[in-house]
Amino acid sequence: MPRWLPLLLGFLTAVGPLSTDMYLPAFPAIEAELGQRWGGVQATLSAWFLGLAFGQLVQGTLADRLGRRRPLIIGTAVYTLASIGCALASDMLALSLFRCIAAFGGAASAVIPRAMVRDLATGLDAARLMSRLMLVMGAAPILAPTLGGLLLEAAGWRAIFWVSAFYGLASCLLAWVLLPETLPPERRLRRSPLALVGDFGRIGVERGFLANALMGGATMFMVFVFIGGAPEVYIAQFGIAPAEFGLLFAASATGFIGLTQLNPWLLQRIGAQVPRLALRVCLGAVLLLTLSAFTGWGGFLGLYLPACLALACSGLVFPNSAVGALARHGVRAGSASALLGTLQFGLAALGAALVGALTEETAQPMALLMLAGVAGALVADGLRPTR
Repeated sequence: MPRWLPLLLGFLTAVGPLSTDMYLPAFPAIEAELGQRWGGVQATLSAWFLGLAFGQLVQGTLADRLGRRRPLIIGTAVYTLASIGCALASDMLALSLFRCIAAFGGAASAVIPRAMVRDLATGLDAARLMSRLMLVMGAAPILAPTLGGLLLEAAGWRAIFWVSAFYGLASCLLAWVLLPETLPPERRLRRSPLALVGDFGRIGVERGFLANALMGGATMFMVFVFIGGAPEVYIAQFGIAPAEFGLLFAASATGFIGLTQLNPWLLQRIGAQVPRLALRVCLGAVLLLTLSAFTGWGGFLGLYLPACLALACSGLVFPNSAVGALARHGVRAGSASALLGTLQFGLAALGAALVGALTEETAQPMALLMLAGVAGALVADGLRPTR
């Protein structure tokens, strides 16, 4: 395996986080221009997650049947064209539609790199490779909101989607020129599309997959409740400027990156208890955030610091839940990765939709929904097999 391959896979996987986070500072500006009530722009975030959820089912199936390279190249091309559509959108419905199409294509960048990791490694080696991939991917949530705030101030919110289109084009070209094929023809599943779809049922009833996928999905619900609610809480409630919001959001993501890199070291010393301990710390952080939301204790820092800790803890949940979910499905790694992503991003879409629908002038709905997410993750963790 070339040393640069994890960097390339991370760059490709970052399409999702980049598209999610870069336009967060522009929520108020988009609503002001397109004439929607506050909270309406969350519909575009939900459309993005729904596109990712359904797109991964298709992309994962194609990746098991056709190999990894071809679906990834085509998917990033679709993402690029749809991002141009977002930049030219004239109303919220068009923006939501193009966001959904962009996510459907961009789903290839979410599901296929995970499958390639499973093609190349298992066990601790897979966890180490997944953590290295997330190191590169994790630069997106650190840099994207800051870049989005700067683009918003300099050229307006549409410039954000032009940059997304450029990133998609770069991903497409890099995949075409550099990406190796990790699934040789003799290992591809040459069966009917109906039989491939049947794999989802067999994968979904396996206890290890289901428990790990639900643990990661509930954690993703919590994270994207925060992502969907943070612009209103930070910008509207506390008067944070969009550029400053980007910097604060970037700072809150650094803990996530740091703990993903500690993950292999912790696994060698603590083992499978790592995500369980992380979720317990996360629960304490979200309880503090909820206390602050209902009492005003600590003001802005009373919300911001617990949110940073909760996001950091998720960096120990995502890689381990992904490795655990895919561990017994090497032959169907693409389909398993697709089902994993569909479940997780479906829950992310639900979280973004709920926080948008329940939005008000306080952080209370966001806090309660985050609490529900981490509680669900702890329940799922209790269902994971001990081996």
